[in-house]
Amino acid sequence: MADAAANLLAGNLVAFPTETVYGLGADACSAEAVAKIYSAKGRPADHPLIVHVASMGALSDWADDVPEYAISLARDFWPGPMTLVIRRSKLARDFVTGGQDTVGIRVPAHPVALGLLEAFAQIGGKGIAAPSANRFGSVSPTNVQAVVAELGQYLTDQDQILDGGPCDVGLESTIIDCTGDAPMILRPGAITEEMINQSTKITMGSRFVYTDEDLPGITINGKPIEIQPIRVSGSLENHYSPKATVLLDQIPLPGQGFIAMASVASGEGVIRLAEPTTHEEFARVLYAALRDADEQGLETVVAQQPQGAGIAIAIRDRLIRASKK
Repeated sequence: MADAAANLLAGNLVAFPTETVYGLGADACSAEAVAKIYSAKGRPADHPLIVHVASMGALSDWADDVPEYAISLARDFWPGPMTLVIRRSKLARDFVTGGQDTVGIRVPAHPVALGLLEAFAQIGGKGIAAPSANRFGSVSPTNVQAVVAELGQYLTDQDQILDGGPCDVGLESTIIDCTGDAPMILRPGAITEEMINQSTKITMGSRFVYTDEDLPGITINGKPIEIQPIRVSGSLENHYSPKATVLLDQIPLPGQGFIAMASVASGEGVIRLAEPTTHEEFARVLYAALRDADEQGLETVVAQQPQGAGIAIAIRDRLIRASKK
């Protein structure tokens, strides 16, 4: 951890595991280091990054005007799969925020990520900017083999990849807008609306959206899609996409890949990619299943979306985005 932290401070990249997905990290205070993230990922320069910190005490470094409900959320769910979007301090520069006046902050729960962040803080590091460790727009990696496959050719000999095993959650963090009078979900994840309401004692809505104009009238959990005022990671309409075409809620044909709950049977000749028994398992194996389809050279994957609330909302969000080309 000390070597990896020193490598970050020297301006190099370190890919590391979190409980959600693997991240590609750089010193969040170094424009030159952060530029290497954009280059390695092929990521648009105006797309904001999430700053990972070792504890909620770092909120005062990165954010101004932190509302009480955001502090409550941090106490209840950090370390954990939650990112808070807050008005930025002077420490958060345009090269991290995408030129916005907000910054996304997260304390991950994975022991390797926390160990790296703590080692980085001990040598003066303020935070690690880290999007998912994959090429921009493609499926996020949930194990170290996927990181190597995605970014191995784009990293230098000075960069590092830390292996922390498979990710426990498997979907990116819930992103919550904390700039208004009430929290607002910008990207759904394992921290659900019900959990947020219980923590803050504030009833709130969701604003995870698809900004493409060809999606009018779509609702999620009975709530209409809205235009998103803040740009955040993973908010593009076509995101988390494998090379294969993803079709939703159809009957799979022979030769097509199939992802569905174990209770949904596969037809003859259908290639079963995943058959989870719970929604949590569905989230954990989804990205690996999509990658498996590409490794097998499948042209089409059919996914039956899980119904209900909780993390099923996040799964549907990722599948909808994966189905858009």
